[in-house]
Amino acid sequence: MPERTIEFGKYGARGIKGHEAVARQLDSYLRYITSPVTTPRGLLARLHYLTRTGHALAAAREAGLTVTGRTIDAWLEEQRRPSKKNLTRIEDAYRTVRRHNVARYLLPRLNREGRGTRVEIHPLNQSGVNRPQQRVLEFRTLNIRHWDRIIGAWSAADDRALDDAWIEQIVDLGSQWGQYEYCTNVGFAA
Repeated sequence: MPERTIEFGKYGARGIKGHEAVARQLDSYLRYITSPVTTPRGLLARLHYLTRTGHALAAAREAGLTVTGRTIDAWLEEQRRPSKKNLTRIEDAYRTVRRHNVARYLLPRLNREGRGTRVEIHPLNQSGVNRPQQRVLEFRTLNIRHWDRIIGAWSAADDRALDDAWIEQIVDLGSQWGQYEYCTNVGFAA
């Protein structure tokens, strides 16, 4: 069985790690609030998102929003404006809570009651590699039935765990899985 790639790009190949491509595809489902947190509209939208339920507020506090309830109320009523440090904390907490909420929605859609989701893996770009060093790579598809570890690592923003979870899935490609550790794109629909 092949080992992980040690010197990727040594001969001129281009691509990204497969788990990064998966994270990028999952990130495309997030759809964050587009108004910046520095604008009144963006700030209020984030604060409403983070305080609409007790569960959301608890998750925001766990994600780093440590101000008191009175301070949040003052921000919501626009009596006070958060400092730059607190704006950063609000943005970080919002992105963390949003990612967890979307993960809860995506997991059943991707697992599809055990049927899984078809994933397309586009091979790495070898246009910069000399002919003798090029490998024969082809577009591959894979049906992933258990997304729990992938989604869990992605929602926790744990890059190493996401890489391990992705490698665990692509091993199903057989003895060629090492050729698809790096790729140009990973596509799937949820």
